[in-house]
Amino acid sequence: MASADESSKAADVKGPEPTPAQPRPINLYALDTLLRFFVLSTTVAAVVVMVTSNQTKLTINPFQPFQPPALRAAKFTHSPAFIYFIAATSLVGLYCIITIIASVLAKLKPSPPTYLLFLLAFLDALMAGILASAVGAAASVAYLGLKGNSHVGWLKICNTYTKFCHHIGSSVIISLGGSIALVLLVGVSTYSLYRRCR
Repeated sequence: MASADESSKAADVKGPEPTPAQPRPINLYALDTLLRFFVLSTTVAAVVVMVTSNQTKLTINPFQPFQPPALRAAKFTHSPAFIYFIAATSLVGLYCIITIIASVLAKLKPSPPTYLLFLLAFLDALMAGILASAVGAAASVAYLGLKGNSHVGWLKICNTYTKFCHHIGSSVIISLGGSIALVLLVGVSTYSLYRRCR
């Protein structure tokens, strides 16, 4: 009987069971800044790779086969889709620089204003759409250069301008990563706004 009393007293001395540790909330500010730096780096890399895609080769004009071979250049400026790609990617890169600075300045305040979160969510969605359209336009022209189109008589050029096509393909793939990161940024900005208004 005494042992039962002693065990109950020992249980009372132990006290209540410790509550399990709550998981730490995700640091949305750090995630937002990291994604913006990633988009900035991908857009800068995509622009540099696209701009350096020029290649000159000695080729025969298929429409004038009896003429001697001539030096012909393949440049990104020959395609309006690639020019639009450069313009859109540069715009998104500039936007990332501005929003990184704005995010750092907003973090210095105790609580960033709600209108800033709404503006960032809206602009992130807009930039995601612009970059996605540019990637789609550049990728479609790059595919035509790789495969051609026999139905309309467009010849493939990637069998001749290999370096040019490698640059174009690399630039499109890099910027595709940036557009995916922008979509994630839209989600982060929207969730931040939701958490503020909840």
